[in-house]
Amino acid sequence: MTRNLDERLDQILPKIISKDLLEGKGLGNEIGFWIFDYLPQDELTIRKHIEFLMAQLLKQRPDLRVTHVNLFDLLVDYLRDRKLLDKAIDMQKAKGDEALMKALAAPLHGKNIAAFLEKQHPPQALDLMLMSGVGSAYPLLRSHNLLNNLHPIMGETPLVVFYPGVYDGQSLSLFGQIKQDNYYRAFKLVP
Repeated sequence: MTRNLDERLDQILPKIISKDLLEGKGLGNEIGFWIFDYLPQDELTIRKHIEFLMAQLLKQRPDLRVTHVNLFDLLVDYLRDRKLLDKAIDMQKAKGDEALMKALAAPLHGKNIAAFLEKQHPPQALDLMLMSGVGSAYPLLRSHNLLNNLHPIMGETPLVVFYPGVYDGQSLSLFGQIKQDNYYRAFKLVP
């Protein structure tokens, strides 16, 4: 992330509408997962830019089937769908964060969230998926766990993850401080 954020943001739209990204060209049979990492203090700028991207995609590529998934909103919808949201809120109030995290560990496992995402936003019906809200979903869900569980689900549909932290091509570091397990199956969207 050595370049100016504005310069990097300007490169996103041409990259995500490129034939190479949309058709997975040049990936050598690798899965089409892309990471746009950024400093956590730039979160509000990134949120606005995603809104801009979605509007521009509608204008420039109205034929493109694209969706934006906010990971935190997806978790809330999942808990609501499973009738766990109110219980989780009550548990957090009564027993605290640690008890809540322990109780939600199994329901919020990456495989369950990946399956719910597939149900809500079927990848086979999309040409592109954008994902944000990674920082807001932490510590309820670890992004590397979700990404690993999305591999068999996404198929040929490219996924662009907006990541508040550092991705060095080998590992993810949320907020530039929280080291997660090695994850090397994604590409940097913009260096």
